[in-house]
Amino acid sequence: MAKVLAIANQKGGVGKTTTSINLAASLANAGKRVLLIDLDPQGNTTMGSGVDKRLLDHTVYHVLLGEKTASEVRLPTHPGKYDLLPANQELAGAEVEMVALERRESRLKEALLAIQSDYDFILIDCPPALNLLTLNGLCAAHAVIIPMQCEYYALEGLSDLVNTIKRVRTSFNPLIRIEGLLRTMFDPRNLLAQQVSDQLKQHFGNKVYQTIIPRNIRLAEAPGFGLPVLYHDRQSRGARAYLELASEILATAT
Repeated sequence: MAKVLAIANQKGGVGKTTTSINLAASLANAGKRVLLIDLDPQGNTTMGSGVDKRLLDHTVYHVLLGEKTASEVRLPTHPGKYDLLPANQELAGAEVEMVALERRESRLKEALLAIQSDYDFILIDCPPALNLLTLNGLCAAHAVIIPMQCEYYALEGLSDLVNTIKRVRTSFNPLIRIEGLLRTMFDPRNLLAQQVSDQLKQHFGNKVYQTIIPRNIRLAEAPGFGLPVLYHDRQSRGARAYLELASEILATAT
């Protein structure tokens, strides 16, 4: 049975999509069966995985509305070696359309039941907002990975997200927990970044991943080629960091 991880942060620009794509590729590189779900109407995870969102006939939108099954919509990615439930702008309308549906917060969870045994890991890239799409991601997940920059406002956003996860646990998904906090776009020369990093470790202890994702030009370039950084420049610091993150997650999963 797959371990389902939501990659979430209500603050945008913290590396959620970058983490989703590159963690999926790194876990697949380790021989794991991986499904990546794009729950953001911007479709950046889809494009960054080498799939043109403009050419899609069916997306996760149709899965959420019950018009297609997840197995009918999932696509293999190359060279990422993981499967993808893609998204495009059509998904923006799903929130309005789901309001009238029964069990609207658990549509994704129910859709995944039929294919969960096909994978070792299912990663869900949630949009940077607390909306019905994010709620579906959190309800479907066993745990949450929180990517965040080490800056002052990130701490405020983290507090809001932790409270959101607590509310989801109380009302919808009693099993959900924080899997780990991932420090992204980290510059060790920045004193504030070091201070915030220390605060995170003081408050969250071993929930903070040892792996740190650095600022790296290859990570920024890779989506333009529709590639995980592992297949853009395997020797880059960004690629090595995500391989280390995958190893850290696999070590704790055993």
